[in-house]
Amino acid sequence: MILLISDLHLQQERPDITRAFARFLEQRARQASALYILGDFFEAWVGDDAMSDFHHYIASLLRQLGESGTQVFLMHGNRDFLLGKAFCREAGCRLLPDPYRLEIAGEPVLLSHGDALCTRDIAYMRLRRWLRNPLSLLILRNLPLATRQKLGRKLRSKSREQTRMKASDIVDVTPQEVTRLMQRQHVRTLIHGHTHRPAEHPLRIDGQSARRIVLGDWDNNGWVLQVDEQGFHQAPFPLEA
Repeated sequence: MILLISDLHLQQERPDITRAFARFLEQRARQASALYILGDFFEAWVGDDAMSDFHHYIASLLRQLGESGTQVFLMHGNRDFLLGKAFCREAGCRLLPDPYRLEIAGEPVLLSHGDALCTRDIAYMRLRRWLRNPLSLLILRNLPLATRQKLGRKLRSKSREQTRMKASDIVDVTPQEVTRLMQRQHVRTLIHGHTHRPAEHPLRIDGQSARRIVLGDWDNNGWVLQVDEQGFHQAPFPLEA
């Protein structure tokens, strides 16, 4: 059995989510062979050098899970793309590229955070290309911590404001981009987060049945996709036990 989650947006201001995540790791995740976290694990990340006691606590939870026998894999999201090697070493997890292709239950499956698929949001895609450019990343990582924190607050505020103003289809994935990506990667199942719209969408690609599974975000409920011998099953659960 493997488990997949995304968009927890962990932050000290939401202790209910932190408690639910700790409980999830201690109980359900320890029964899995692997846990995949597909981006926006943290609400914000301005660099490994800015880790607080809260971040060290989260890293310790992941390390304990890994030491129990469950492999932990982490992918960047649009909120935590500066998360780096120092955190992963402390947490005992492996950082995956986006997209990432693997076999699940004998089937090739593609994992992604999902923001790169929202190509109709032209302003965001332009910003994303700049932020993910290797030279931009080098510059960002070498800015003073206070500057990065100020920039992070500004970007989050601007993102929330623009998301409220944009049409729902603009901030969702572009169907044609989904098809192109799945054709390039030769997969019939794509799993992603980012949009906070949990669902399974049936597709037809090259005349064959396919599907796009969207992971839910952790806010009013927690969400987890479980893959076992019975198939792919996603369901919400209450944050408070």
